[in-house]
Amino acid sequence: MTTHILGDTGTLTGRSLNHVLRSPDTIITTVISPIAIMLLFVYVLGGAIDIGSGESYINYLLPGILLITIASGVAYTAYRLFLDLQGGIFERFQSMPIARSSVLWAQVLTSLVANLASVAIVTGVALIMGFRTPASIGAWLAVAGILILFILALTWIAVIAGLSAKTVDGASGFSYPLIFLPFISSAFVPTASMPGPVAWFAENQPVTSIVNSIRALFAGQPVGGDIWIALAWLVGILVVAYAGALAIYRRRFD
Repeated sequence: MTTHILGDTGTLTGRSLNHVLRSPDTIITTVISPIAIMLLFVYVLGGAIDIGSGESYINYLLPGILLITIASGVAYTAYRLFLDLQGGIFERFQSMPIARSSVLWAQVLTSLVANLASVAIVTGVALIMGFRTPASIGAWLAVAGILILFILALTWIAVIAGLSAKTVDGASGFSYPLIFLPFISSAFVPTASMPGPVAWFAENQPVTSIVNSIRALFAGQPVGGDIWIALAWLVGILVVAYAGALAIYRRRFD
């Protein structure tokens, strides 16, 4: 049974990845906005922003930019899922002897691969702009693990949006609040520089703990309690979104 599910998921993931490879502009479009934001903040606004730590602003900024890149990329999962639903692909899959869960997992794994490619491109541009890190291999692997969890959590939210949307705009529009959330966090400036209520929100929303954890790992510094808060947020969102997506899928196709 497990082999059957893995085989079906692999086949359907290959199908989705082929669609992405045939239109590489999807990944290019995903990275344009984050790179533009990075260029704007580093070369135009960076000189006026006091982060108070003495580190280069590109080092401070990159973790938040990576999260924005992922938030932009997961919108395409909802978009692809919605188009498949409208095209009747899911009904055809239902008539075939394939594992039902593999249909959704294929979309999720495609999102994972595409978003990791986007993250690699943005990181490469950051290196050209002067990003430097003393992080060990272990720290890089920890950053990769956090980003993978972030991709999976947001992608399952995208699956819910794709299954529930009535229009194409509705399918991809869910990502706008996710893209905006890093701007009200420690991603661009320290939360201490914000007005009281804004600072409280910034300090207690998930992006801040995730950004702080990645920033500390890149800097080769102790992560502290932020890593556990970040993991609790990510795992919690992932579990709830996964359960919600499966419930909607079963209700729609059972």
